[in-house]
Parts: sequence; C-alpha cells; structure tokens
Amino acid sequence: MKKIEAYIRHEALEAIHDRLAAMGLPSMSVSEVKGSGRQKGFTESYRGARTTIFLRPKIKLEVAVNDGDVDRVVDVILELSHTGQPGDGKIFIIPVEQAIRVRTGERGEAVFEAHPE
Repeated sequence: MKKIEAYIRHEALEAIHDRLAAMGLPSMSVSEVKGSGRQKGFTESYRGARTTIFLRPKIKLEVAVNDGDVDRVVDVILELSHTGQPGDGKIFIIPVEQAIRVRTGERGEAVFEAHPE
C-alpha cells in the first residue's frame, strides 16, 4: 500500500479527480495549502505598499492505493497537471504500513475495495 501526496495547481484538480473516479479510484483527500519551491516569489502592490509573496497557493492531493495502482495514479497526475512552467508541483510516494476502515475494522488492502451496495 502506498500514499501518493501531490502538490498541484488548483486548475488541475477537477480533471484529475474526474479521471481517477472513471478509473474506479474516487477516494482522495484535498487540502488548500501554501508553499515555496524553487520558483521565485512575486511582488504585488496594495495601497502603495509593495510586498513579495514567497508562499504560493497549491492543492495538496492525497490518495492511498494498492501497490498495483501507484503508476496509474501518478501517470494521471503527471499528465493532467503538467504545464511545463515552474510551479507545476511535486509528487511524493510514501509507504503505508497499515490501513484500517473505521466503520468495519477491516484492515489491509480490503480498505480500498468499494463498499457493497
């Protein structure tokens, strides 16, 4: 099991969500975050005062998947978030030691299976 953390531009989120849902991987967590990378800050003026903004707004997308789905998810994120410009984001793949569904107590890869209707 792996957790994929992707820091992406806001405009890429909807397309990524739609594509992953169509692939049968609809579960994700999304947070609005700010961060700095290698891109430089930008200067803006407000009422005559100039300030440099180093923390850029991003979306943090978290998806936990079985090992066999990692490459598919990463490929979707790369395809739909790539613009070729600085600030496209980063993807991190983190091992997940255990997953537990709180409602049923199920453990392991069964947590990623769809709920029976």
